[in-house]
Amino acid sequence: MADAEPLESRRFRSAARYYLTGRPAYSPRLIQHVARMAGVTRECRVLDLGCGPGVLAGAFAPLAGEVLAMDPEPEMLRIAGARFGGAGRISFVRASSLDLSPALGRFRLVTMGRSFHWMDRAETLRRLDAIIEPGGAVALFDSNHCDVPENGWYADYRALVRRYAEGDRAHIRRVSGTWVRHEAFLLDSAFCLLDEIAVIERRQVSVRQLIDRAFSRSSTAPDRLDGRAEELAHEIAALLAPLGPLGPLAEVLSTSALLGSRP
Repeated sequence: MADAEPLESRRFRSAARYYLTGRPAYSPRLIQHVARMAGVTRECRVLDLGCGPGVLAGAFAPLAGEVLAMDPEPEMLRIAGARFGGAGRISFVRASSLDLSPALGRFRLVTMGRSFHWMDRAETLRRLDAIIEPGGAVALFDSNHCDVPENGWYADYRALVRRYAEGDRAHIRRVSGTWVRHEAFLLDSAFCLLDEIAVIERRQVSVRQLIDRAFSRSSTAPDRLDGRAEELAHEIAALLAPLGPLGPLAEVLSTSALLGSRP
């Protein structure tokens, strides 16, 4: 487990309630592109590994025959079930990458939304090779702010949130310069044929959503801030409210998927 970031038990417990309101949603066009490229049909099974509040599981449920959503945090699974339980044939299971085995059956696609970095990546890909069917794929989802004038506020917002994350071990590792990108692990795995799919959109985001976004991060979740959660919320509001006095801010987002398949 030397590759994995430190994942303390219940690390996401207080962050879970802020995910659906704070985190940027993946574009529906992106979901359609990935499903098409991976060959997902109503006869296929999809595994959403590290499903969090079930965003990807819910998105793929109408496109697949069955979705298995796995996460180690009970509060994430509770929220996922309440929000997406009726979206299709979805099963929510408390489990992690350490529980991957052929006993789960075969899958056409395994999705991960910003969860792969918490796993032993090489070992996870080795285990996935045993349960992803021929022609199947792994899809790692992410989102980033584009370098355009409308996102001029983002650098100061990010710096503010990172200041409150200082001292968190996982945060330190990600910004230390020693982090190895996911592409390196995929290229050394069975899923070494890589495609990157991205959809760029202009959206609106409120200051309240950006406060929730900060609280949805494991390093700045309310129960990890030692009583400074209200202070962080006030600082974010003070920083951003003047930029959007008449309503939400604009943000230009790239939601993307790194798709790994076998040659």
